[in-house]
Amino acid sequence: MNTESVIDWDEMFEYLPGTIVELKNNPGVLHRIDYYEAMMVPPIWLVDDPRPRYPSELRIVSRREVQSCELEPQTSLV
Repeated sequence: MNTESVIDWDEMFEYLPGTIVELKNNPGVLHRIDYYEAMMVPPIWLVDDPRPRYPSELRIVSRREVQSCELEPQTSLV
Protein backbone atom coordinates (compact mmCIF):
# COMPACT_ATOMS: atom_id res chain seq x y z
CA MET A 1 0.00 0.00 0.00
CA ASN A 2 1.27 3.46 -0.89
CA THR A 3 1.26 5.48 2.32
CA GLU A 4 2.57 8.64 0.63
CA SER A 5 -0.48 9.89 -1.24
CA VAL A 6 -0.07 12.84 -3.59
CA ILE A 7 -3.54 14.06 -2.57
CA ASP A 8 -3.66 16.62 0.21
CA TRP A 9 -6.78 15.30 1.98
CA ASP A 10 -6.82 18.09 4.58
CA GLU A 11 -6.84 20.72 1.86
CA MET A 12 -9.49 18.82 -0.09
CA PHE A 13 -11.86 18.76 2.89
CA GLU A 14 -11.13 22.40 3.68
CA TYR A 15 -12.24 23.52 0.20
CA LEU A 16 -15.45 21.51 -0.22
CA PRO A 17 -18.00 22.35 -2.94
CA GLY A 18 -20.40 25.02 -1.75
CA THR A 19 -17.83 26.81 0.42
CA ILE A 20 -18.05 30.59 0.02
CA VAL A 21 -14.70 32.24 -0.67
CA GLU A 22 -13.28 35.51 -1.86
CA LEU A 23 -10.16 36.12 -3.89
CA LYS A 24 -7.48 37.74 -1.74
CA ASN A 25 -6.70 40.18 -4.56
CA ASN A 26 -10.41 41.11 -4.94
CA PRO A 27 -11.90 41.22 -1.42
CA GLY A 28 -15.63 41.68 -1.01
CA VAL A 29 -16.58 39.75 -4.16
CA LEU A 30 -17.89 36.35 -3.07
CA HIS A 31 -17.55 33.12 -5.02
CA ARG A 32 -18.82 29.59 -4.40
CA ILE A 33 -16.50 26.59 -4.85
CA ASP A 34 -17.81 24.32 -7.60
CA TYR A 35 -15.39 21.45 -7.03
CA TYR A 36 -11.89 20.46 -5.96
CA GLU A 37 -10.00 18.43 -8.55
CA ALA A 38 -7.17 16.74 -6.66
CA MET A 39 -5.22 15.79 -9.79
CA MET A 40 -5.24 19.34 -11.22
CA VAL A 41 -2.87 22.20 -10.46
CA PRO A 42 -4.39 24.53 -9.37
CA PRO A 43 -7.12 22.32 -7.91
CA ILE A 44 -10.03 24.62 -6.98
CA TRP A 45 -12.77 25.54 -9.46
CA LEU A 46 -15.24 28.32 -8.67
CA VAL A 47 -18.82 28.39 -9.98
CA ASP A 48 -18.50 31.77 -11.71
CA ASP A 49 -14.81 31.77 -12.64
CA PRO A 50 -13.43 30.07 -15.79
CA ARG A 51 -9.97 29.43 -14.37
CA PRO A 52 -8.93 27.20 -11.49
CA ARG A 53 -7.44 28.71 -8.33
CA TYR A 54 -4.81 27.85 -5.75
CA PRO A 55 -5.79 27.77 -2.06
CA SER A 56 -3.28 30.59 -1.45
CA GLU A 57 -5.41 32.86 -3.69
CA LEU A 58 -8.56 32.32 -1.62
CA ARG A 59 -9.94 33.28 1.76
CA ILE A 60 -12.77 31.14 3.15
CA VAL A 61 -15.74 33.29 4.13
CA SER A 62 -18.39 30.69 5.01
CA ARG A 63 -18.94 26.95 5.09
CA ARG A 64 -22.60 27.31 6.10
CA GLU A 65 -24.10 25.54 3.06
CA VAL A 66 -21.45 22.83 2.71
CA GLN A 67 -22.58 19.23 2.95
CA SER A 68 -19.93 16.56 3.12
CA CYS A 69 -22.40 13.69 2.70
CA GLU A 70 -25.98 12.99 1.65
CA LEU A 71 -28.47 13.54 4.42
CA GLU A 72 -31.45 11.96 2.67
CA PRO A 73 -32.31 8.34 3.51
CA GLN A 74 -31.21 5.74 0.98
CA THR A 75 -33.63 3.08 -0.25
CA SER A 76 -32.56 -0.49 0.24
CA LEU A 77 -32.53 -2.92 -2.69
CA VAL A 78 -32.83 -6.00 -0.45
